[in-house]
Amino acid sequence: IEDQSALRAGPDKDAATGRAAARVRFSVGGVLLEEALVPLGEDRPFTFKLEHAGPALAEIAVEPAVGELSQVNNRALISVNGVRDRLRVLLVSGQPHAAERTWRNLLKSDPSVDLVHFTILRPPDKDDFTPLNELALIAFPTHELFVERLEEFDLIVFDRYLKRGVLQSEHMANIAKRVRDGGALLMAVGPEFTGRTSLYHTALRDVLPAAPAGRPLEAAFHPRVSDTGQRHPVTAGLAGPTATTAPTDTPPWGRWFRQIPGDATAGVSLMTGLQDHPLLLLDRVGEGRVAQVMSDHIWLWARGYDGGGPQGELLRRLAHWLMREPDLEEERLGAQVRGGKLTVERRSLADTTAPVTVTSPSGDVREVSLERAEAGRWRAVLPAAEIGLYRLNDGTHSALVASGDLNPLELSDLRASDQVLAPLAEASGGSIRWLADGLPDLRRVDPGRDTAGRGWIGLVANKSYVVTGLRDVALLAGLLLALLALAPLMAAWWREGR
Repeated sequence: IEDQSALRAGPDKDAATGRAAARVRFSVGGVLLEEALVPLGEDRPFTFKLEHAGPALAEIAVEPAVGELSQVNNRALISVNGVRDRLRVLLVSGQPHAAERTWRNLLKSDPSVDLVHFTILRPPDKDDFTPLNELALIAFPTHELFVERLEEFDLIVFDRYLKRGVLQSEHMANIAKRVRDGGALLMAVGPEFTGRTSLYHTALRDVLPAAPAGRPLEAAFHPRVSDTGQRHPVTAGLAGPTATTAPTDTPPWGRWFRQIPGDATAGVSLMTGLQDHPLLLLDRVGEGRVAQVMSDHIWLWARGYDGGGPQGELLRRLAHWLMREPDLEEERLGAQVRGGKLTVERRSLADTTAPVTVTSPSGDVREVSLERAEAGRWRAVLPAAEIGLYRLNDGTHSALVASGDLNPLELSDLRASDQVLAPLAEASGGSIRWLADGLPDLRRVDPGRDTAGRGWIGLVANKSYVVTGLRDVALLAGLLLALLALAPLMAAWWREGR
């Protein structure tokens, strides 16, 4: 994402503090980006660039003044949601095969993807007497794509491509450099990866997580999610919430029939296949990311063979991880506030996690130990009684979460003033009294009379009621009333008779 937003530090509420300027700190996601000395009463713009899609919390904080009543309104928070405009993808295919359409359909199905797709079938110096009307109408723009405009592509995909003399060594070096500088590379390999024309024998070998390790393996197998893959957001829960991870269990998806054996030299293996060779590997290289699929049979899932499989969800998560989607980060600290509860969640590939330090809006610090909720996730739930910004840190990662409104209106100006209610009181014929002057008497006044006076305030007796009906209900029935009246007489007569 390359998007820019701006926040402004507004004028001080009271310029009579004796200071001419205030020190303002501007941070995004808890990371300090800029610190400036801003004159009181003047605007100061702060500009920043979003580094990833999704929500980001920007904060402007000003240092407290001497004798300040409260520091609760010394910061302003803005939630900025980054949306990726267009994803520019370069897909280069080599030998034609059934999976080529799978990759193309996946990328073309997303309207936010600008796809440039080339299929290189032969080197430019080959002459096999093919008629001109069956050849490409334009020459492959190698210099333009891999030298001049390579920085414009967010993701580069090689699908069973091998060296054919079209892309030179300098082009491969440019791609490797692009990855280290923050680009993304996805490689789906086939039998060509094990030969002399493999891309592994180019400058890309320095950024690939696996090297070829023998001839292609041709046998039926079920792709399995590894132990690390059960914790990684790209493959976690891929088989469904009821799937087990025992080695003897059969995954609930179809079989593949070919795998390229590889030696993992870097990164993590999320899926395995024949002879426990890595099938899907991810790695971070410099500022960029690389994914490597060691088979060309994912198209079997797309065709529904043997029950099919979650190829759509897997490839979607894979592309989003390559594009640094925050929700797919394998090492991440996050939190949310719901129903007065602060839920802290830590994602990690490790077996244990460090305690998290939680700082409340009032400045109280508390250390919380997280409990394992599921594979790769640890959680803790705390009461969130205060309104404001909670800060979390585990020594490596940090997170911010707001409880309630980001900038409550009642905290914007803490000075006691009648300026807000004065217009309303005047329009309604009322008055404003300060408790420091004593509690006024309360009186009932008729409509149209004064509602306030010296030492008293009035409540208007509008008598605005309407009688809509009248009903008489006897308190006692007649027979019962007669019995109650005769009972004392009978008792007196009986007493006189004795």
